[in-house]
Amino acid sequence: MKRNRRSKYGFAAVLLSLTLLLSACSGGSTPASTNGNANSASGGNQVEESQPAERVLTDSLGHEMKVPANPERIIASYLEDHLVALGVKPAAQWSVAEGKTVQNYLQYELKDVPTIPFELPYEAVMSFDPDLILIDSAEMVAGDKYEQYSKIAPTYAVGTEQNNDWRGELLAVGEVLNKAEEAKKALADYDVKAQEAKEKLQAAIGEKSAVVLWPLGKSTFVVHEKFSSGDVLYRDLGMKVPAIVQEIAASATANWNEISAEKLAELDADYIFIVSSAVPLEELLADPIWAGLPAVKNGQIYEFDNESSWLYTGVIANGKIIDDVLDSILK
Repeated sequence: MKRNRRSKYGFAAVLLSLTLLLSACSGGSTPASTNGNANSASGGNQVEESQPAERVLTDSLGHEMKVPANPERIIASYLEDHLVALGVKPAAQWSVAEGKTVQNYLQYELKDVPTIPFELPYEAVMSFDPDLILIDSAEMVAGDKYEQYSKIAPTYAVGTEQNNDWRGELLAVGEVLNKAEEAKKALADYDVKAQEAKEKLQAAIGEKSAVVLWPLGKSTFVVHEKFSSGDVLYRDLGMKVPAIVQEIAASATANWNEISAEKLAELDADYIFIVSSAVPLEELLADPIWAGLPAVKNGQIYEFDNESSWLYTGVIANGKIIDDVLDSILK
């Protein structure tokens, strides 16, 4: 049984996280232009045409705006996975619990980046003097929020409704940041990694089912078949979807959905992955329902805490999930 070190943040941070996750240059010899965007080349008569200072873009909500060609102070709450994958460090990073809880799996790259509350208060956004604001979805700019943010800096909404297409997000962020090719390469590299992992799993265990569960107090949540780590397990790694997961996902829209004790007792997954549990694993397994699950009886239950990436999504988060699955099953 694989056990990862438990996070010290406590239940309050997990509950707040649940609130969010449930719902989850070219050079040349062209003469100088009249707009002053070309500079004389030193030591000759040729000049180099510089990149334009701004680009005109239209976001997913139809807002047209001018954005810096190379923004330097970006606020992109909950889109940091994409930024890091593209080699970009934001001005501030997503957090809950008064900045105490962040996306831990990104902290090697973001450890020195200050935090900002996930709901992006105007005053907090203004304090970082951003030159570009990237918004995850329309939900974050409901009402007059878009107008208020756009007064601070160019504000680009990446998604329309609740945004669960991390691949589309990555490509969209790449376009906005003038890093379209880097985004395509990051996605292609991920797809290669996922395919290789899928082949390793199938060679080792054949067609087996798996499930991701998030115990939280007296409730347990199961990941959606098509979202978050469910997308990694079932789409990318080709593991079978348990019937109970299919049943719950058929009418659910959130990344994580509560599973009743009755349905939990029927869960026949070959492998169980426990993430960010607010309940000690020993306590869970003392419950007759949990103790009776096939995966538990076979010792095929694995736990990952808040230091892991299982509650998040993106090319980096999902890549780490793939590593965790391989390390657990193929150990």
